[in-house]
Amino acid sequence: MSHKDIRILRVLYLDGPNIWTYRPVLEAWVDIGELEESPSNMIPGLYERLSSWLPGLVEHRCGVGERGGFLQRLREGTWPAHIMEHVAIELQNMAGMQTGFGKARSTSKRGVYKLVFRTRQEQVGRAALQASRDLVMAAIEDRPFDVAGTVQRLREMVDRLCLGPSTACIVEAATDRRIPHIRLTEGNLVQLGYGARQRRIWTAETDRTSAIAESISSDKDLTKRLLETCGVPVPEGRVVSSPSDAWDAAEEIGVPVVVKPSDANHGRGVSIELTTKEQVEAAYEVALAEGSEVIVERFVPGYEHRLLVVGGRVVAASRGDAASVVGDGRSTVAELVAKQINSDPRRGEDEIFPLDIVRVDDPHVRLELERQGYTKESVPPAGQTVRVLRNGNLAIDVTDQVHPDVAEMASLAARVVGLDIAGVDLVAEDVSRPLAEQRGAIVEVNAGPGLLMHLKPAEGQPRPVGREIVNHLFPAEEDGRIPVVGVTGTRGTALVSRLAAWLIHLGGRHTGVACGDGLYLNRRRVDAKPCATWEAAQRLLMNRAVEAAVIENGARAILTEGLAYDRCQVGVVTDVSGAGVVPDCYVETGEQLYDVLRTQVDVVLPEGTAVLNAEDERVVRMASLCDGDVLFYGREAAHPVIESHVAAGGRAVFVRGPRVVLARGREETPLIELRCLPQAPAVPAPEMLAALLAAVGAAWALGLAPDLIRAGIKTFQPEVPRCPEPAAAPAPLALAA
Repeated sequence: MSHKDIRILRVLYLDGPNIWTYRPVLEAWVDIGELEESPSNMIPGLYERLSSWLPGLVEHRCGVGERGGFLQRLREGTWPAHIMEHVAIELQNMAGMQTGFGKARSTSKRGVYKLVFRTRQEQVGRAALQASRDLVMAAIEDRPFDVAGTVQRLREMVDRLCLGPSTACIVEAATDRRIPHIRLTEGNLVQLGYGARQRRIWTAETDRTSAIAESISSDKDLTKRLLETCGVPVPEGRVVSSPSDAWDAAEEIGVPVVVKPSDANHGRGVSIELTTKEQVEAAYEVALAEGSEVIVERFVPGYEHRLLVVGGRVVAASRGDAASVVGDGRSTVAELVAKQINSDPRRGEDEIFPLDIVRVDDPHVRLELERQGYTKESVPPAGQTVRVLRNGNLAIDVTDQVHPDVAEMASLAARVVGLDIAGVDLVAEDVSRPLAEQRGAIVEVNAGPGLLMHLKPAEGQPRPVGREIVNHLFPAEEDGRIPVVGVTGTRGTALVSRLAAWLIHLGGRHTGVACGDGLYLNRRRVDAKPCATWEAAQRLLMNRAVEAAVIENGARAILTEGLAYDRCQVGVVTDVSGAGVVPDCYVETGEQLYDVLRTQVDVVLPEGTAVLNAEDERVVRMASLCDGDVLFYGREAAHPVIESHVAAGGRAVFVRGPRVVLARGREETPLIELRCLPQAPAVPAPEMLAALLAAVGAAWALGLAPDLIRAGIKTFQPEVPRCPEPAAAPAPLALAA
């Protein structure tokens, strides 16, 4: 307490449901030292400085529950850790990574707090935490602070480290459907769903996107020949080998023509409506710089359009528009572009802007100006319209205008190439009319199309393209989930996990187990070290062979890592024992441990089941937290909790006389005689019985038949397999003399 500043003692990234919330958070332990004696209302000017530096703090409701709630707390008096929490949230919001959840709580040590806030990316969250500490200290000590520079640095991190907008919209759509996701790399490769029921996306490509189809789409000449063969209207043209050959092709086809690279995208290197030899030869060089070959083809009059085809159906369409300026008799073309085009707030360098900045030094702009007799330094007469760019952004939504015949041609083009998701580029005067009657044509079919033009059009209605892609990957009845059983407590949890997995395995599912006894895939132990960890559980959930997963979660893992899964079908809690407290994490009592272990029950799906020990009063209290059903287990049929639960029609597993019984309401099914239960010298009989009852409850909750459960109990081997001894090194070969 001798210091008068804020010290960050420890930072944890909880990458899954945790004691604070269902989503990943950053948890920091901070020591505010002597500032414990100086709440915000006792620091002159602190309120004014914070509210002026971060005006968005007025939107923070805090515990007050209304706009301006946090500022009210700040004025009345609160402590630096709480202030840091809100500053970290606001800095992330200003950097473009929206969030709102946060908490700050004191610990048993005076001056030490746990502050928590939601973050979508660990590194960004850590940077926001450090920046919040520095900003709060500057405000306390009445020093200047570079808010704009700090936000800019965070924004650059967000752009570099977070999912791109196309991938993010798909992930958000999956989340809306309660389909879980795992980010597999620092890029945009994301797994939707778990185990054997997962799908993978990479921006707007999926694990259904054929590599052959993608290669075909990148070869514009091959794509055009295939489309033409199948009756899709395409412009006439051919590959050329030199500027002079390009002009020869133009004369064969008839001007005007288009010159473009055979294997570029995003409109790079494309020059349109060329009529002279000079224009064609200059455009050849522009196209060659963007691709390996150059194509000359018939110019199709009209607007450029991009139709997004998902699963054989057009789900969105955008139209491009030319960029022009109007002369004022005083300004150069470059000055007019800056004032009339680039000043549009919808234009910018980043992907978040629907329109690009127009650069007067771009070869396409230069060619377009030259054909009208201008350069960027020219001063057009007042009232004169000068076209700057014909290939404008595809940023005007026209989805509702697409003619059924046009949609059919676009869908056919995607099928011919073989793409499940495609951006089909076509040129037509009016997309609400059939292509044939206006000599419109499909000019490209693109794999991995950008989605931003449909998400944030410059004009028109945004389209839910992420939802369409998710619906394409997961029909309405699918959620990408495999059965997940989570097990927590302080006694016998590894044994419960292995036995439950054995029973599920006998039910016909390829089952993985991550527990204190190791990592198992079906009956094979693939890792002998303790694996009741987030990392080991993720290995199971990412494994495409795994059809069911049983995952042990100790109190320490929940506190320091979070759960590896978002929700589970079955959550088992064996006990809340005082022996399981974690004092180095400020969990020092049974009640605090209860708050940790209840996380397992909090994440049970509404259609799932919590399997709870009826003999532990704190575990019994968790029943009211479960969104799904509750199944109690215990060693005594006459236990009051079991009796009342069964009387109300609930399910229970217990011992009656010489046998284990399954009960649903008043209906009882004898399962197995106690004398038939497996024995292990290293496991006391009461502990073995308790583990067996819990595992039986989990298996029954997943719908396994009593006969199968009975067979599984009889064949289970409770002893943990020993690691094989390393093979002896082979004797060295004798060398001939």
